[in-house]
Amino acid sequence: MGKYLSIDETALSKGELYTIITNKKAKGKRGAIVAILSGTKVEPIVEQLLKIPKSLRDKVKEITLDMANSMKMIAKRCFCKAIQVTDRFHVQKLALEALQDIRIKHRWEAIDRENELIRQAKLKQKNYNPEIFDNGDTKKQLLARSRYLLYKAPNNWTHSQYIRSKILFEQYPDIKKAYNLVQRLRNIFNTATSIQTAYTKLAHWYKDVEQTGFKAFNTIANTITINYRSILNYFINRSTNASAESFNAKIKAFRAQFRGVKNVEFFLFRLTRIFA
Repeated sequence: MGKYLSIDETALSKGELYTIITNKKAKGKRGAIVAILSGTKVEPIVEQLLKIPKSLRDKVKEITLDMANSMKMIAKRCFCKAIQVTDRFHVQKLALEALQDIRIKHRWEAIDRENELIRQAKLKQKNYNPEIFDNGDTKKQLLARSRYLLYKAPNNWTHSQYIRSKILFEQYPDIKKAYNLVQRLRNIFNTATSIQTAYTKLAHWYKDVEQTGFKAFNTIANTITINYRSILNYFINRSTNASAESFNAKIKAFRAQFRGVKNVEFFLFRLTRIFA
């Protein structure tokens, strides 16, 4: 048991979920696994974790997790003295998904529009020539090829991505607005130096989200409001759930090495012999 833990879920075989609690200090090596528990239901997991002596559980100062209520309940009941920290990357992921939803919506509209123009051209026995932008993309291609640049910060764009983004933002101002909101949220996590500063900046960001009227971003803003205490706890030690995600990747690599999992119990035995 370490002072700083992570809790996450992973699928070992056939999509069956397991809750894994890891010790950050071990850095994915021996002593990393605190517990591996079948399922994600609160009561059975709490029942098993309470078997660990209270004196050990009370040593935990901080536990990082995602925004799942089940994980919060487990942390609250089993590690009473630990501060809960919501992983910043789960918050940013929600914002990126909202941005991609806007892009995908426009892409479907562009596909429908192009199909309709092709149909009309055929009825008139003419050839259909789509509009082509300066970089050689049609509208449909522009929206499809912009997927990855929207994940990046502007200073990480290549020259072709910069040109594509300029055309994209001219054609679709709402995508530009949504992209700027995502970047501002990322900058809050990157630059805020205290809980007070972060709270103020998130309040301004929330206000701007309300003004845009984007339904998906309003949902994210409400989610942040509900989880704001654990989100702001990030700014104490700037802790993330990266160690848990890294350990999940290690488990998947271990599983691939043995061509999958036939016997789950034996696979868990192997994991615990190596990492517990």
